[in-house]
Amino acid sequence: TRGLPPVYGREALTLTPEQVAEYQSDGRKPHWRFLLPNFTSDPLQPERTDVHWNDLVRGEETVDLASLSDPVLVREDGTYLYTLPSVVDDIEMGVSHVIRGDDHVTNTGVQIALFKALGAEPPVFGHHNLLTTVSGEGLSKRTGALSIESLREDGIEPMAVASLAVLVGTSENVTAAHDLNELANHFDPAATSKSASKFDPDELFVLNRALMHHMPFEEARDRLMVLGISGDKAEPFWLAVRGNLDRLSDAVAWWRIVGEGPQEPAEFSGEDRDFLDQAFDLLPEEPWNGTVWKDWTGKIREATGRKGKPLFMPLRLALTGRTSGPELSDLLPLMGREGTLARRP
Repeated sequence: TRGLPPVYGREALTLTPEQVAEYQSDGRKPHWRFLLPNFTSDPLQPERTDVHWNDLVRGEETVDLASLSDPVLVREDGTYLYTLPSVVDDIEMGVSHVIRGDDHVTNTGVQIALFKALGAEPPVFGHHNLLTTVSGEGLSKRTGALSIESLREDGIEPMAVASLAVLVGTSENVTAAHDLNELANHFDPAATSKSASKFDPDELFVLNRALMHHMPFEEARDRLMVLGISGDKAEPFWLAVRGNLDRLSDAVAWWRIVGEGPQEPAEFSGEDRDFLDQAFDLLPEEPWNGTVWKDWTGKIREATGRKGKPLFMPLRLALTGRTSGPELSDLLPLMGREGTLARRP
């Protein structure tokens, strides 16, 4: 009537040797449970027994062992449940802190009792808030909601996932950390909200773009090689296009544009076509340096009188087939004079 889970009774402790033998002759095998220390002398008369700990995230926490069932440690087939092996492993490995979801708060009371029963000092526990989908549903392994595999396939960087998962629901601004050490410096368990936080995939894409825009070539090199982007032009190409990428794989399309030209030729008005004819006639001779774009557009401006968007947009469309993208001053040297002239409408 109080809406509390049922507590497993301890009547099995009263079985006589004859009753145990009868059960065994019937083929029944026992589960082995941990007798919680929630009684004075008679285990059939449990009494309130509070277990206290100072939770790293939630502060002071209390669990009454009398409100819990004695946990099963060993199944009837002799296999162990997580409860006992996890405590034994923590003791053997000297684990000092256990950080996990707040759906394990109640388990902590039992595990602290187990640590003490085994003569060990319990570690420091911290229980963070849980993440939900934008609609408030729990992230489900069964449905594959926002699984690491699906995010990887979608081109999301590991540090974008880590940054959002760690910082969402805290007092920190959610920004893209470039490595785990940087992320750790931004994380304070005590600053974490106790309420569930919504894990919004749209925020992942924002963080992913931020990581792309600042990713050093050395970090991207091997992955670019797998995508067919290599050679002397790979580094200047990466530095030119990274600021326009949502995902690292987006670089492939720009590599093709730089090397082969627009994937779909743009349509131009008669006036713009005449302008481009004149512009391409003014393309400087090689060798080129970092000022070739400025030199070329200066000559075009002087010869045609065009400036601003009427000057730059037709050139961008002719060179890349797109209305926006990386700085043409960075792309033009990569295209080369021959490659640039090949884009003449």
